[in-house]
Amino acid sequence: MATDPFVAPELDDLPRQLPNLAPGVRMPPAQSWHATRPGDLEAGQPTGALLGRPGPNVGYALSLAARLRDKLVLALHESIDDAIAVIGELAMKRAASFGRGPVLHDIEVAASLLGYVGDVDPAFAEWRVQMTHGADHEYGVRRAIVDAVPDAVVRMPPQVPSLLVESRAALKAALDH
Repeated sequence: MATDPFVAPELDDLPRQLPNLAPGVRMPPAQSWHATRPGDLEAGQPTGALLGRPGPNVGYALSLAARLRDKLVLALHESIDDAIAVIGELAMKRAASFGRGPVLHDIEVAASLLGYVGDVDPAFAEWRVQMTHGADHEYGVRRAIVDAVPDAVVRMPPQVPSLLVESRAALKAALDH
């Protein structure tokens, strides 16, 4: 069988990773990068209302949230699509706060914080119906809910039920103003 002309016949003939420079000439060290191109964000990622939190592959949270569709406990007249949209958005914030992509645990934390799994006060569930109405199609509705949840609450472990009750009360108070 013929040998490919670009394959070295012996190991000694393999190309080396050293640059092909004249003797005594060295490669200059890399210089630091500066945001000088048009469209570069010189001050970094902006923060504020309706801007969200960027993170790696955060959209995957919506696929993960759809897996919980059969496990969510909804109140009367509550849309499953609105619930999944808000849970996914809150899970995106949680994952991005850790600097990673979303995992199923982020979805479970978001669902428990919003009272879609486990025990929830009926008054909170009724309030949640009003707040999440239209969240599936309205970005502003989702962002208002997610922006009202502080990072410390988003990052907390879901195994602390007393903190969940306090966090739900704080969320309700923040969005009612």
